[in-house]
Amino acid sequence: MLEIIIFTLFVSTLLNLILKYFQIPTIIGYIATGIIITYGFGLHDAVHNHNLKIIAEFGVVFLMFTIGLEFSIKHLIRMKKEVFLYGGLQVLLSALFFGFIADIVFGIETKSAIIIAFALALSSTAIVLKTLNENGDINKKYGRKVLGVLLFQDIAVIPILLMITIFSIEDKSVSTLLLETAIDATILLIGLLLIGKYLLEPFFYQVSKTKSNEIFISSILLIVIGSSYLAHLFSFSYSLGAFIAGMMIAETQYKHQVEVDLIPFRDLLLGIFFITVGMQLDFAVIVQYIGWISLLLPLLIVSKVVIIFTLLKFGTDRRSALKSAFALFQLGEFALVIFELSFAQGLLDLVIGQVLIVIVVLSMILTPFILKNITPLVDRLLPNVEDSSEIFLQQAHLSKHTVLIGYGKLGKNIAKLLKKEGLLFVVIDGNIKTVKDAQQLNEPVIFGNAGQKNILESVNIKEASSIIISVENSQKLHLICETVNNLTHNTKTIVKVDNYEEERALVDLNLSHIIVETEKTAIAMVEEIKKFDVMKN
Repeated sequence: MLEIIIFTLFVSTLLNLILKYFQIPTIIGYIATGIIITYGFGLHDAVHNHNLKIIAEFGVVFLMFTIGLEFSIKHLIRMKKEVFLYGGLQVLLSALFFGFIADIVFGIETKSAIIIAFALALSSTAIVLKTLNENGDINKKYGRKVLGVLLFQDIAVIPILLMITIFSIEDKSVSTLLLETAIDATILLIGLLLIGKYLLEPFFYQVSKTKSNEIFISSILLIVIGSSYLAHLFSFSYSLGAFIAGMMIAETQYKHQVEVDLIPFRDLLLGIFFITVGMQLDFAVIVQYIGWISLLLPLLIVSKVVIIFTLLKFGTDRRSALKSAFALFQLGEFALVIFELSFAQGLLDLVIGQVLIVIVVLSMILTPFILKNITPLVDRLLPNVEDSSEIFLQQAHLSKHTVLIGYGKLGKNIAKLLKKEGLLFVVIDGNIKTVKDAQQLNEPVIFGNAGQKNILESVNIKEASSIIISVENSQKLHLICETVNNLTHNTKTIVKVDNYEEERALVDLNLSHIIVETEKTAIAMVEEIKKFDVMKN
């Protein structure tokens, strides 16, 4: 068994290194790893291992939790048109079209056709948002439309998962199931929201006061797994409980730090999930139905592009609508989740599922290449005229701002001067009491560890006009400077150190603006002495 684990780690690492060179997402590498170890070690029976499936399912649980973190009520209200109008219509129209094709044209059983239809209506949040963030298109007009549609798709996953649960129970009427589900969902939702409103904030406050990263991470795992288990007790999926838990934390100031600390667990378990997906690919079925796969893949892609373009062109210009359609053409990772759960519940034929999984994977492989060349592609189809889709939405992201790290005595004075000058700024501090006190005064201070890359990215540090680092702990100072250097090369970073020894420790980090506190204090004192001499004369 140990050699299988070592071989799996070796294959997944090597494959993803190669795929990253071609800008292909790691999801594909994990799926390919599952294929290789299955056929290399003859592990077909391992696919049906119950323990392995539970571990893999928790990859989806943590993904749903991090998605829940993005669903604060304020965020949804701010993007209500993009999310609920465009997103809702896209999912509904796509599902109706694909459901009609599956049921009428291919004669698939109604329950299976409904599940397939909604799964095919979804796109890949993980791949699309990651790529749009990297190339900066998330701030463009079409990027906002894409983000809104993806947000609704992520919300839609929850009722789809509930629908699978309802369809899998055959000894009760649909009306009885809907009533029982509604009652259970209400109890679960109210219970978790009450816990979130009255217990979560004080709980995290006490945890953060310990200043122990281990306790903080274990408290997050407790909330995620506990909420998932509670949902499972009410006969819902683990993912639903995790999603609600994420929404609860999204309303607190701990959101950014929680997200950063949880990412390693999410990515690791998601990797296991996609490896199990790869282990289920049956090449005998693929070879037998290669003709259908070759026909259905372009048909699904073209259909999705046409539906999204037709929908969006009434609410925006044609170029933005077409770019949005090309960005959302693929089938997503949640389609794989839905197909896997449908297999487990006996709601989906194995052969149909195999064909659909292959189509999903192939569309995901195509996505990075399409997104990278989306503008030239649109230029070929529509006149290359200047339009509002190329204008960056300055309100969507912080830009040309100052990032202030550390909100001690010096940090507070710097913030006061920045505010006096009318400059836009945001502050990161790791002391929860300091953060709470500042937020009560409506200061732009967030809680988080500035030594972690994702915390810095959450304040759009690459677009900042300047970064000021003012922390007292020399070890933390060096870690923060290293992390900032990895993101910005420290070309616009100003650092305060206490002495020359700390300055020398930072010599290899490209810092040209280091202020030594003892030196500045000494200079100020000497200047005061000179004033005395002038007065005597």
